[in-house]
Amino acid sequence: MPPKRAAIQSARYCDLGSDLRLATPGMVDLNYSDPSVPGQAGLLRDALRRLARAGDLESALHYQPHGGRMHERAIVARHLRSRQLRVEAEQVAIVDGAQHGLAVTVMALLRPGDVVAVDALTYPGFRVLADMRGLELLPVPVGPQGTDVDALAQLCRTRPVRAVYAMPTLHNPLGCVMDEAARQRLVAVARAHDLLLIEDAAYAFLVEQPPPPLFQLAPERTIHVSSLSKSVATGLRFGFVAAAPAHIRSIERAIRATTSNTPGVMTAIACGWIEDGTAARLEVQKREDARLRQAIVAEVLAGLPMVCHPDSCFVWLPLGPECRADQVAAMLNEQGIAVSTAEPFATTVHVPSALRLALGSVDVGSLRWALGRVREGVELGI
Repeated sequence: MPPKRAAIQSARYCDLGSDLRLATPGMVDLNYSDPSVPGQAGLLRDALRRLARAGDLESALHYQPHGGRMHERAIVARHLRSRQLRVEAEQVAIVDGAQHGLAVTVMALLRPGDVVAVDALTYPGFRVLADMRGLELLPVPVGPQGTDVDALAQLCRTRPVRAVYAMPTLHNPLGCVMDEAARQRLVAVARAHDLLLIEDAAYAFLVEQPPPPLFQLAPERTIHVSSLSKSVATGLRFGFVAAAPAHIRSIERAIRATTSNTPGVMTAIACGWIEDGTAARLEVQKREDARLRQAIVAEVLAGLPMVCHPDSCFVWLPLGPECRADQVAAMLNEQGIAVSTAEPFATTVHVPSALRLALGSVDVGSLRWALGRVREGVELGI
């Protein structure tokens, strides 16, 4: 039996194809990524009290400028500088989370029918977005070191690629980190073929000293998308896009067409947490938590083939030819454990037999128990 402590308190999601569906509340959730640390609810109570005393509540009840007020953009710009991005307030737009940032980027800068190179295994949210926008996704091989840049260059010689969607620092689902030399080569290919680079940095905060982001190497053609969802709280829905000023103006129009602006209360809370150091402290705690969980994975799943990074929230578990991922996932589901197969992440016709395990949405006791059940299912060779 699983530990009595609840694995999740509310409904989560299971992957069906490249879409998301609600799963049964109470499942041990190794599918949906919602990293948190104890005490975050108390931080929210304190933030709401401070906001109530601040005397600026009236402004939160009105429309905000598309992309945020300039002093809020300046706060985010300072935050991004701590992540190796040399940006000014005019190069920042505030959005409703990283997914919204990706959506407005695609709406503003790509057209239906455009060809976008993506990793053969990539973030399902971008797959859904591309499908709805009518983009053609072309897979590029991806390995433990990230995107195969030589394969990308060859693809650009044969197809009219318009953009590249990449996660160079802590790839989802593989957890890999592209080294600086590979990033420089990627930028060279982008400049040679006039490609737009869409850099998803949702999990980059987990790596303490990562290589420079693509935006730092090629600010004229990179759209850097991130948020406080994973580093602070997924329900905050506060994200940011960094880009050249001309791109920001186009992105502001897309923000107007979608949400008009981020909610004033959420923006005030998020900016307050950036300014008072709360966001930075939570990032440190979540780095430590991710390493602890990876250590548990290394112990419980020792001997099984795995692709992971010591700072990542994920584990990619390739299965042997005798194992069917859908059957293992179904067996685990019957035991109250939600996992994802490779299908939502695959951009190739052939879908590899594998499981992606998200580590951050459950308490440590439930994680250890669930990983033991995963190991049993894989070793049974269902």
